[in-house]
Amino acid sequence: MNIVWEPQEARDRALRIRERVPPGGLFAGETWRISPLPFRLSAGLAAELESLGRVLLQFYRALDLLYRQSVAGKQPAWVAAWLDQGKPPELIAWQRHPGFRHELPRVIRPDVLLTADGPKITELDSVPGGIGLTAWLQEVYAELDGGPDHRLMGGADGMRKGFAGIFGDAAQVHVVVSEESAMYLPEMAWLAGRLGNRYAVRDVQFRNVADGDAVYRFFELFDLANVPPAAEWFDRAAQGRIRLTPPPKPALEEKLCLALLWNRNLQEFWRRELGAAFFDRLRGLVPYTWVVDPTPLPPHAAIPELGLTDWRQLKTLSQKQRQLILKVSGFSPSAWGARGVVLGSDLSQDAWAAAVERALREFPTQPWVLQRYHAPTRQPALWYDFEHDRAVPFEGRVRLCPYYFVHGEREQARARLGGVLVTICPLDKKIIHGMDDAVETVAAAPV
Repeated sequence: MNIVWEPQEARDRALRIRERVPPGGLFAGETWRISPLPFRLSAGLAAELESLGRVLLQFYRALDLLYRQSVAGKQPAWVAAWLDQGKPPELIAWQRHPGFRHELPRVIRPDVLLTADGPKITELDSVPGGIGLTAWLQEVYAELDGGPDHRLMGGADGMRKGFAGIFGDAAQVHVVVSEESAMYLPEMAWLAGRLGNRYAVRDVQFRNVADGDAVYRFFELFDLANVPPAAEWFDRAAQGRIRLTPPPKPALEEKLCLALLWNRNLQEFWRRELGAAFFDRLRGLVPYTWVVDPTPLPPHAAIPELGLTDWRQLKTLSQKQRQLILKVSGFSPSAWGARGVVLGSDLSQDAWAAAVERALREFPTQPWVLQRYHAPTRQPALWYDFEHDRAVPFEGRVRLCPYYFVHGEREQARARLGGVLVTICPLDKKIIHGMDDAVETVAAAPV
């Protein structure tokens, strides 16, 4: 990223990018800062991201198996109990339906932070925003001359081809966007327009889905009451009459899945189902994660890594000791974006204690997880200030969001990298997410 641009060149590039923004924007009511250039990765990090999709797809396969075996009594019952907490019975029934037995999410997006300890996967998302934005950024940056020594991750159309490939031979693809997800409606409308007449964006009242069509579920499972046709679509998908992705499996959308990876009681399962190499690789990438379960411990027992004998002792940790993130696990309007995320070191003692108490109180209906916080490192970047007509170099914190699209069926399914969305926030923002003063760009790798 240590590149010096002539002022006129930076201005010309930034203007060309801005001029290509669709009239209705890409995020409803949201803007971002424009960088004249993609974010350049090291060769090692680019290779890590290129190969990561295979690992994450195997993790989802293993996680799905773990849940089903827990339900069947072949793995500990508490696994399914944790993952089912707070879910309505009808959704649990859909999750266990034989018609969805082999179905996994076909879009996999990890949040990868660049930290002093290397890249860290803090979350996995199978209903992610940013697909259309990343596709648009790829297209626009590919039209600019970025020099001969770097290439865009995914190329100019990796996102478009990746998304189109998850629907197989479906006659029509209906991208159903809920009111809850309405912020992402413009980007999905743009993407559908670029993909052609086979694709259309629909609202949640749409019902004209024919046999042989596909439905892309751009609505959260906690929001089913506001999606009247959902049960009908689930039923027809379970019968194999339509294609539905992602499947109605809330267990695969819980952040506590990453805590299961660290649970000592499940290590042999993970090693067997992931293989030792994938297991070790994931444990190197995923910060230590706990489920905040208030069940009393025996007097001689302690919570691993923390040394606490009761979760309420978490309240007494000093600010320096609170390099920890508390967040809602899933199945909640607070479980996406930066909502429902608390950084311990940023809070007063009283505010931290209140957050811990809330997590403990909500466990029966809304589990929370605790995760080790690895601070993102400073990364050099550039954005163009159109108001003052100047390029602004700065240091920021970086989140990489690689998008993997799963093509093929069952054992032949493969996860392909479509592109990498890069969000660069100012240093005063500890929790990285899209915001008006963040740069949104895509990643490039050395040739």
